[in-house]
Amino acid sequence: MHWGVFDTPAEPGSGSNVRDGFLDACYRLNAIMLEDSGIDGSARVLDLGCGNGNTAVWLCRTTGARVTGIDLSGVRIENAIEALGDTPELAPRLEFHKASATELPFADGAFSHIWSQATIYHIPDKAKTLQEAYRVLQPGGVMVFDDLTKPRPDISDEARTFVYDRLLFDTDFNFYSYMDALGETGFTVLEARDLSSHLARSYSCLSQMAATGDDPERKERFAALSDAYLKMVKAVHDEELGWSQYRCVK
Repeated sequence: MHWGVFDTPAEPGSGSNVRDGFLDACYRLNAIMLEDSGIDGSARVLDLGCGNGNTAVWLCRTTGARVTGIDLSGVRIENAIEALGDTPELAPRLEFHKASATELPFADGAFSHIWSQATIYHIPDKAKTLQEAYRVLQPGGVMVFDDLTKPRPDISDEARTFVYDRLLFDTDFNFYSYMDALGETGFTVLEARDLSSHLARSYSCLSQMAATGDDPERKERFAALSDAYLKMVKAVHDEELGWSQYRCVK
């Protein structure tokens, strides 16, 4: 699960409509990034921060590309490898490894594409992550990814507590300085999208989903989570949190 890009300005309704609208938005982000990337059957793709491998499987099945997923979580990599048993036809073109994005165990120019969703904000050394991504891409290779940004440096105590501390996240990058960092690494930025409004709507949906249901015990259990998601919506509206997507080439 990641954040989504919505195709209508209106908020979804309630109940299952919220869930369906959110999942549709997540799939839409996948489709946008796939179109941006140009990944096809000849591609060698690194999924940076693959989690349980769902998107890597989708990429491999949809495009016919060779896909390598890496994640720092050994548990998630074990889950991804186990899930390969359900798709043996993909095994020759799909593999998973436990590895750090700041120390990739691959040769220079090993990949034609790098794909990453909702991952880099977890990594303290973002500059090193971009450098490693640049190193393992072949000349002319494309990197397409999204990341959280900090639109302004002066954030409130509430945003610090409910966003940055909660996510164990911080960054020096806003929408524009991220492009500068990519350029300093050697990349040429081909396209950049500020998706912050979609981030706010994603967390609004998640808040409603957490609070939905007829079970009072469940509602009580997830009340704090639902409230935390609303605090993140507020942080986006107050320009204390942003979300961007970039397409760049080596």
